[in-house]
Amino acid sequence: MRDPGLQSLAQLENLCKQLYETTDTTTRLQAEKALVEFTNSPDCLSKCQLLLERGSSSYSQLLAATCLTKLVSRTNNPLPLEQRIDIRNYVLNYLATRPKLATFVTQALIQLYARITKLGWFDCQKDDYVFRNAITDVTRFLQADTTHPLTKHRKIASSFRDSSLFDIFTLSCNLLKQASGKNLNLNDESQHGLLMQLLKLTHSCLNFDFIGTSTDESSDDLCTVQIPTSWRSAFLDSSTLQLFFDLYHSIPPSFSPLVLSCLVQIASVRRSLFNNAERAKFLSHLVDGVKRILENPQSLSDPNNYHEFCRLLARLKSNYQLGELVKVENYPEVIRLIANFTVTSLQHWEFAPNSVHYLLSLWQRLAASVPYVKATEPHMLETYTPEVTKAYITSRLESVHIILRDGLEDPLEDTGLVQQQLDQLSTIGRCEYEKTCALLVQLFDQSAQSYQELLQSASASPMDIAVQEGRLTWLVYIIGAVIGGRVSFASTDEQDAMDGELVCRVLQLMNLTDSRLAQAGNEKLELAMLSFFEQFRKIYIGDQVQKSSKLYRRLSEVLGLSDETMVLSVFIGKIITNLKYWGRCEPITSKTLQLLNDLSIGYSSVRKLVKLSAVQFMLNNHTSEHFSFLGINNQSNLTDMRCRTTFYTALGRLLMVDLGEDEDQYEQFMLPLTAAFEAVAQMFSANSFNEQEAKRTLVGLVRDLRGIAFAFNAKTSFMMLFEWIYPSYMPILQRAIELWYHDPACTTPVLKLMAELVHNRSQRLQFDVSSPNGILLFRETSKMITMYGNRILTLGEVPKDQVYALKLKGISICFSMLKAALSGSYVNFGVFRLYGDDALDNALQTFIKLLLSIPHSDLLDYPKLSQSYYSLLEVLTQDHMNFIASLEPHVIMYILSSISEGLTALDTMVCTGCCSCLDHIVTYLFKQLSRSTKKRTTPLSQESDRFLHIMQQHPEMIQQMLSTVLNIIIFEDCRNQWSMSRPLLGLILLNEKYFSDLRNSIVNSQPPEKQQAMHLCFENLMEGIERNLLTKNRDRFTQNLSAFRREVNDSMKSSTYGVNSNDMMS
Repeated sequence: MRDPGLQSLAQLENLCKQLYETTDTTTRLQAEKALVEFTNSPDCLSKCQLLLERGSSSYSQLLAATCLTKLVSRTNNPLPLEQRIDIRNYVLNYLATRPKLATFVTQALIQLYARITKLGWFDCQKDDYVFRNAITDVTRFLQADTTHPLTKHRKIASSFRDSSLFDIFTLSCNLLKQASGKNLNLNDESQHGLLMQLLKLTHSCLNFDFIGTSTDESSDDLCTVQIPTSWRSAFLDSSTLQLFFDLYHSIPPSFSPLVLSCLVQIASVRRSLFNNAERAKFLSHLVDGVKRILENPQSLSDPNNYHEFCRLLARLKSNYQLGELVKVENYPEVIRLIANFTVTSLQHWEFAPNSVHYLLSLWQRLAASVPYVKATEPHMLETYTPEVTKAYITSRLESVHIILRDGLEDPLEDTGLVQQQLDQLSTIGRCEYEKTCALLVQLFDQSAQSYQELLQSASASPMDIAVQEGRLTWLVYIIGAVIGGRVSFASTDEQDAMDGELVCRVLQLMNLTDSRLAQAGNEKLELAMLSFFEQFRKIYIGDQVQKSSKLYRRLSEVLGLSDETMVLSVFIGKIITNLKYWGRCEPITSKTLQLLNDLSIGYSSVRKLVKLSAVQFMLNNHTSEHFSFLGINNQSNLTDMRCRTTFYTALGRLLMVDLGEDEDQYEQFMLPLTAAFEAVAQMFSANSFNEQEAKRTLVGLVRDLRGIAFAFNAKTSFMMLFEWIYPSYMPILQRAIELWYHDPACTTPVLKLMAELVHNRSQRLQFDVSSPNGILLFRETSKMITMYGNRILTLGEVPKDQVYALKLKGISICFSMLKAALSGSYVNFGVFRLYGDDALDNALQTFIKLLLSIPHSDLLDYPKLSQSYYSLLEVLTQDHMNFIASLEPHVIMYILSSISEGLTALDTMVCTGCCSCLDHIVTYLFKQLSRSTKKRTTPLSQESDRFLHIMQQHPEMIQQMLSTVLNIIIFEDCRNQWSMSRPLLGLILLNEKYFSDLRNSIVNSQPPEKQQAMHLCFENLMEGIERNLLTKNRDRFTQNLSAFRREVNDSMKSSTYGVNSNDMMS
């Protein structure tokens, strides 16, 4: 070894040390930069081997392992097969001869081995699949001592599943059996580690994505494990299930969570793996195991164990029917034990609160099944469900005092979690509803009486008042939830009368708390009231509700509210009270306005609302004097004004009911907004003005206007708004963009208003024949897009964590705005070029500038940007293909690359949009090619000629998309097959030779016995297809493709699953 090598080795070791150990950011960044250069250097491979052989620190070994992983994963210029085999063998020998490596180095090397194996799964050397002997390689260890395209990954995973995964699972189970039979010394680190890794391996086998549908690995709850039919023997053998229950009881609690995780997966095995008798037997063993754990619950004091056990209980009902559970021999005893366990868990509310979800989920599913169970055996839920309901309610009430006394975190702060639990309770509480109501009435009356007495007492302590308010908050939330639960059950008159009892009590409490708002109010109690009103509205207000409901009779007797109009007046009264007293509290204001918005949607309720004097008061007095949240409060944030849009959407709907063509009434309503616009105009015309005040006034104003514009979806009302804003106030919006382009808090509301104004919702933008307004509106749109676009591009480098907020969000709204204007059908875009108007060209050129400033990765990383970009591109390729064709080659390639990447996006809307764009481009190309081959007097336009030339120079782009689409259709769960089929025919006709090669390679990649069938599938695909893109021909191709996909899937399934594969998806 020469000195320079050792010298550079020492330098590398030093850099690794700096990267992983130094606290100085600058040094770390320099080290990182140098190491990135090293990984890209030509001698990286030899240096990595040197680092592994001679390196003195674990960090240099880690660097070598990660660099090698990158090298073997390279898709362009991949490593030759011999080299990858050498690396694989070297890694195995290295791991075998160095047992004392740092854990993270071992992990990195195992990852490298796994990556080589996976990516080389189909690689052959002398007719031998050289990377498929993983089990043999790894078994030696056990005896000795204790980015490709998605479609290819899927093929590798499927083949691995069929050839090796069951052997790995069997091996791990056998080793676990051996381990459970021996007295392992688990204080010994190596034996402890071996058992832990064995359990992890077993869990990974059971957690494998068997049918390639798991796009999000985090959402594993309550799913079915799609075990292949070939694994049946393992699950029919009761000893497999018994092994894990025995392990749970015999090994220390630190291992139990993993054992229970394996049981959760086993309990979730797809139903169709068994026939009815086998399933009953399997369920019986499962329930026996659960019973044994419940009878010996000592280990469940560990939160991790407890959590996994709660998940296991939830799977009992998610995968089995109540009719099957009641037939299990020990069902009465087991349901009693589960009920006791649930009640105890709920009473200890402070222990593992995140696990309660699974227990409530089990009872929710059990309660929901009661009306449908046909078995003669008793389910006994009428006995135990009320106990669970009672335990939940009383435990929440008892927690209030302790939380306040000890200053603990209040679960009511987490509204998401509370809402989730209440949704579950709404079903549980409806089972034996009489008992639930009786309990709620009793508890509510106690708390309400104590609360009233405390308020009247001069010596009451604030703590006692806070406790009663906390208890009442829980009760109001729960009453709202159980009333909302009526939707799940066939309700009786008696139950409606019980709902009436509960509603009366909440409304009486509301009258009491509202009367005290001038002195004091409780925010959490108000939020609970709003949650209650939302549920009450859903069930008892609207066009579908029987007005003869017993609930209304009870409300009439107690509170004198005899019909829906009177109840609506209570709603509006509450909304106005909240907006008056809680205008500075954003959560209450936004939820109150959401309630108003929901009420304004119903056809009959909105007509009743308009007749109320309180609603007329709102329509005539929507100013900050009456509604403080409309004021310009300099302390609050500009983004806090979002709720104004909701308010004005509701007001706009209410105004429209009787507006008709009454311009005077409209102008009267708009007076406060007119005054605000005039104030901003005055500020802008002055030499110097208070910028903060101008911003606040303008942002509030445009948010209000967007709400009104959204609500006005009829032509007459929208035209009034349009004529009010254009041309008088449009220059103010343009000036605001010009001044504050760098401040998204100002630009976002203005751009969103403009996007709403150009959106032809419900055909509201219909201008008269003699009106130039459509063209004038597009000019304003173009002006705003151009001004914002040119200025936002001057921002320079924006930090990655702020790029969306500062730049991409505004660009995304501009894309949406342009799309709405281009597809609104109220402008003839041919006019612009005809009369030398550059508005269209300016808008389109700005779009291109903005697009090129965005990296490809960002287009797909930000969902709103993806959707606005691809929907705009769809319109451009459909109606403005001549513009696309006239672009520079690098821009065309950028757009084609973005379509290519979008085809494999997880968002179906994006993927479908890309198919449509590709179809338009391919159709255009095909037409131009057809024309160029015909002898015509009119030559091709310059753009078309250039576009054809560019595509002929870069055929690989279109070919790659052909390959992608075909692979998705054949190998993936293709959710938009029709959309995929449309561009495919054009792609095939443009690349017939490439398609032929692609077809041969797909056929040859199949096992020999399947190749003939696959060849036939391709023959049938093109059966009767002509060389044109006429609609009739396309439709025939789409039909052929459906049959093709079905045949290919059947062919591939039968090769993987054996005879019983038909029930795979059932």
